[in-house]
Amino acid sequence: MPGSTTSHEQLAALRNAATHLRIESVRSTSVAGSGHPSSCCSAADIVAALFFSVMRYDPKNPKAPNSDRFVLSKGHAAPLLYAAWAEAGLFPKEDLLKLRTLHSDLEGHPTPRLPFVDMATGSLGQGLPVGVGIALSAKYVDKVDHRTYVLMGDGESVEGSNWEAIEAARQQKLDNLCAIVDINRLGQSDPTMLQHDMEAYRARWSAFGWHALVVDGHDLPGLLSAFEEAARTKHKPTVLLARTLKGKGISFIEDQPNWHGKPIPQGTEMQKAIEELTHQLQPNGTAPVIRRPSAPQADKPAIKPLPPPPYKVGDSVATREAFGVALEALGEVNPLVVALDADVKNSTYTEKFGKKFTNRFFENFIAEQNMLGAAAGLAACGKIPFAATFAAFFTRAYDFIRMAAISRANIKLVGTHVGVSIGEDGPSQMGLEDIAMMATQPDITVLYPSDGTSTYRLVEAAANHKGMVYLRAGRPKSPILYGPEEQFPIGGSKVLRQSANDALTIVAAGVTLFEALKAYDKLKATGIVVRVIDLYSIVPIDRTTLLESASATHGRLLTVEDHYAHGGLGDAVLDAVGSEGVRVHKLAVRTIPHSGKPDELIDHYGIGARSIVEATQHIIK
Repeated sequence: MPGSTTSHEQLAALRNAATHLRIESVRSTSVAGSGHPSSCCSAADIVAALFFSVMRYDPKNPKAPNSDRFVLSKGHAAPLLYAAWAEAGLFPKEDLLKLRTLHSDLEGHPTPRLPFVDMATGSLGQGLPVGVGIALSAKYVDKVDHRTYVLMGDGESVEGSNWEAIEAARQQKLDNLCAIVDINRLGQSDPTMLQHDMEAYRARWSAFGWHALVVDGHDLPGLLSAFEEAARTKHKPTVLLARTLKGKGISFIEDQPNWHGKPIPQGTEMQKAIEELTHQLQPNGTAPVIRRPSAPQADKPAIKPLPPPPYKVGDSVATREAFGVALEALGEVNPLVVALDADVKNSTYTEKFGKKFTNRFFENFIAEQNMLGAAAGLAACGKIPFAATFAAFFTRAYDFIRMAAISRANIKLVGTHVGVSIGEDGPSQMGLEDIAMMATQPDITVLYPSDGTSTYRLVEAAANHKGMVYLRAGRPKSPILYGPEEQFPIGGSKVLRQSANDALTIVAAGVTLFEALKAYDKLKATGIVVRVIDLYSIVPIDRTTLLESASATHGRLLTVEDHYAHGGLGDAVLDAVGSEGVRVHKLAVRTIPHSGKPDELIDHYGIGARSIVEATQHIIK
């Protein structure tokens, strides 16, 4: 890596590259009429050093194997990132003037529609957790030497998710990870907490076990030397704490408040800024040097078929445990599968995978935001990550779920301990809003198996599906309904009870499916026959079967779910059939629940067999 031996000509080239990045950031945001040029200017020297001296990458193939990775956590500086790739030759500089327009992928904040973006950023505090995942993939799974660089803003360093990532990176000894904090002193509405107190920044990062280097973010030799030291540092990650000036290089906005998120107006002011920057260009600079990655490993991993589920009808197993069994089996046949935990592996049963595949299992401790961000980083490297925790605790990381959906990240989320059926632990542990939380995201798949066999098959389907999947798994043991030969395609359902004389269709999943089957027997004893559907795929939903069943049962559907009424299985069914005039009656948890025995809670909150029987009798009067 170039350091103190960098020639005067090379330094001049880097300074010119930084100036060009500033000019293009100003020009593109001014033409767009919106954007953050001052935030781009503060980080331009850092990005020039990385792209044109430090990082190893193919400028025509951003995803080339073994390339160093760059994550722009301060996503509002997107014009700077776009300018760097244009300067590297990936696309014409003229395209920069399409910034923030409807038919350009150069959006206001980066998304993976662009080939050089691994994860959508701009919701601050997410880049470093993603960088942790990318670094984990390189160091422990692929065992390759590429490095990961994450450029952060000083304002976002307050985000708690960053400190989760900082802890995780230290714990995992990620010496292939380098964070850079652009400490330009000015936030959006006020100066940042620490402003330019560089010693306070250094003390904090050092206390968390990082190799912390304070640098002048506009001193290119100093930056190159610091990046060189970072590459030499072993067994711990490095952070460059770069003191910068917002709006650097443009005298009338440099280090001035009230310029965050404001373009320099087109016309006289824009021209004045560009002329001032143009005068900073140095003669005799050579072309910037782009370092190429080393040759990648040629072999692709061999993926084998998953063996059949190990259960027979009549067995009893919790779906959370069946998930752990399936995940362990997947680990044997698919080396791309990795798993992440948040200190609940003995409850979600991911410990089965973790004990056998130590280099593909990552303990995050109680840090769900970092777990989700790291999963997205691993997915960006071609892995198939399963991140599991109690369903209720995914709410802590919901912004990461939202950004993963925007990124179309190939992550698989498994939420256990759902609903009142978990019993005595009480409402803080009961996932009762998770279907609503997940199903609202675009292009996500939401699965809710009821027994061990369907869980096993749906874990396999989740791994094979390209895109984000949420699988809901319960705590109590339940009987095995299905033989090992049964298949569960995404978007399907199973009709478990039906006849030509069914008066109503009951739609359920998870624990309430067994309550529906109990209700079926009780109703049949009174002369009422009903249809029972296992709706194991909530998104996408089996609209065809629901409509056929509704047509056969006088337009009557009754949904039953261990979930709050709003946004759950019942609403998914209503959305699927409501436009056809089908009446959907919903049984769900409608008040904040209490501790108790699982069976008594299911009955007390109106989702048990007794309530199903009563509701059915009332509906068919």
